[in-house]
Amino acid sequence: MAQESARTRQMWHLLEPLHAVLYYAPEVFEESAALGYDVAERWPSYFALRAAPLGAAGTERVASAFYSFNPHTVAAHVPAAWKVASPEDVLAARLRGIDRAYRTLLGDVLDGPELSRAADLARRAAEAVHTEGRPLAAANAELPWPDAPHLVLWQAATVLREHRGDGHLVALLAAELDPAESLVSFAAIGAAPEQQFASRGWPEQEWRAARQRLAARGLVDADGVATDAGRALRAGVESRTDRLAAAPWQALGPDRTAELADLLGPLWVAVLGSGLLPSVTTLGIGKV
Repeated sequence: MAQESARTRQMWHLLEPLHAVLYYAPEVFEESAALGYDVAERWPSYFALRAAPLGAAGTERVASAFYSFNPHTVAAHVPAAWKVASPEDVLAARLRGIDRAYRTLLGDVLDGPELSRAADLARRAAEAVHTEGRPLAAANAELPWPDAPHLVLWQAATVLREHRGDGHLVALLAAELDPAESLVSFAAIGAAPEQQFASRGWPEQEWRAARQRLAARGLVDADGVATDAGRALRAGVESRTDRLAAAPWQALGPDRTAELADLLGPLWVAVLGSGLLPSVTTLGIGKV
């Protein structure tokens, strides 16, 4: 079980940066700006790009699927995003942006047999996801597959990323952590500095109220640091998340999963080495 969890987590760590290029690449911002989105800061295009597979979804549906964002923050961008461009136009723009961004980041690697093989293996894993009760995974899994191998790889990474994310929400709900509490409890174990979570839009008073609720459960101390019980609860959340994310890798099998991990390594290095992605995020990679 521990070995399977480690393998599942390794694949997340390798694939997450390949997916996250969508939210940071200048080429994607340019495509978003061409549609009419304000790209002076990242959130108008972020909400459009990530929510587009759901169709012209409103505030409540997007807030539910994204979970950790303050609903007021979501309401500032959705459904207004669909007055700027249709979800269909956004989906086309994100593929154009990723195509350009990957060409910048990976160059001649895009034409090599290794990337083609990685795309094939990642697609097989993505096609094995369980989408029941997983709205973002299901919405992305329904999209048609592009032709170019590097776009297949990105789309597979996106399906697998959202599959894991949807399962993570199940784990948070099972732990009885509401959206604000999920962030406060994560910050409490040192996953990221508290200020890193400000982007989720929770006012200070709501952050403090969530901390007080956790303290009443014995999960954080007076300084907001996780207690032993709080650390155990978060460890349980991460363990359940890994279990719920394991199915694609079980379907792919250990040998092909290991092969994919080897093929993804140089791509992971190229993306992280570009400096495009922030060094500290709210995901807690390397901390949980």
